Amino acid sequence: MASLSFQHVYKKYDGGVVAVSDFNLDVADKEFVILVGPSGCGKSTTLRMLAGLEDISEGEIYIDDRCVNDVLPKDRDIAMVFQNYALYPHMSVRDNMAFALKLRKMPKDEINRRVQEAAKILEIEHLLDRKPKALSGGQRQRVALGRAIVRDPKVFLMDEPLSNLDAKLRVQMRVEITKLHHRLKTTFVYVTHDQTEAMTMGTRIVVMKDGFIQQVDSPTELYDNPVNTFVAGFIGMPPMNFINAVINVEGSDVFISFENVTIKLPERYAVEEVMERDGQEVIFGVRPEALTDDITYVTDHPESAFTADVDVVEMLGAETYLYVTVNGSLPLTCRVDPTTSQSAVGQVVDLAVDANRIHIFDKDTEQSIIS
Repeated sequence: MASLSFQHVYKKYDGGVVAVSDFNLDVADKEFVILVGPSGCGKSTTLRMLAGLEDISEGEIYIDDRCVNDVLPKDRDIAMVFQNYALYPHMSVRDNMAFALKLRKMPKDEINRRVQEAAKILEIEHLLDRKPKALSGGQRQRVALGRAIVRDPKVFLMDEPLSNLDAKLRVQMRVEITKLHHRLKTTFVYVTHDQTEAMTMGTRIVVMKDGFIQQVDSPTELYDNPVNTFVAGFIGMPPMNFINAVINVEGSDVFISFENVTIKLPERYAVEEVMERDGQEVIFGVRPEALTDDITYVTDHPESAFTADVDVVEMLGAETYLYVTVNGSLPLTCRVDPTTSQSAVGQVVDLAVDANRIHIFDKDTEQSIIS
């Protein structure tokens, strides 16, 4: 078991390209931390520096209290699971899982015990004598996980291990990896560009953009209190709606206006950070589920109601997405309850915002003013 620490870590390539900038993160023993962000944000490079597959340009990385900057990958006591499985095609599943242990010249009985134990955990005991070409994508990924498990490492590193699987299998493997973490009680660091994987699997999430950490928090805190528009838009599906709006203060009341719509904000938004922006433009953020066409809610909340034209209706069973346009120019996405929604394409529909669940961001810095 191991804790990890990144202290002012940079990765700079020839030509002045900076892939990772001033990366600082402490990972507790047995934690499941996920690095998430769009392609090119530096998440895989960070993982590869931890694994020793990339040199560190500046800073220090510690596993437990040991600085590993100059430690060879094989001596870091980590195991890495790759996107492409990286299995030896000429070897059986059993031999693929045992290969690293044989290189260590571990006793044969101990190798067999570890392989059988890992195969049992992953439910691939019946596959041990097959070659990789005879396995499905999900089975190959389980073998790759098994090869990591048998090493009994201090830290598991996973670089987008599910990206080659189909949607249904990705869901199944997400569950399996989460169960594996609970069973092994080992430190996991997991890289993905898929915010759904990040939200469902991690105990903490590191959101990255252009080599910089944007926010480190629990999934719930990231969703409810994003620090800027990037995090707010990246976390959550469908993404948050962003609206250019103006703050108006009348006495102790605060209003937000956009596209000939004015919404009265609840008392908790009547704070200095908001009220001092009277007359200023801000970015108004509202998640799709905070918009509703439920006529009862709309009637009961006239201070946050407005009309919109329905462009598209997507019925997904447990929920329905409405794609609407306000005042002919502002597109919004709404996630509504199909049991109460009567909206149809071409209609003018009454909507209301749950004003207790809105976000306000600074127009210039895009940093959160209040959530």
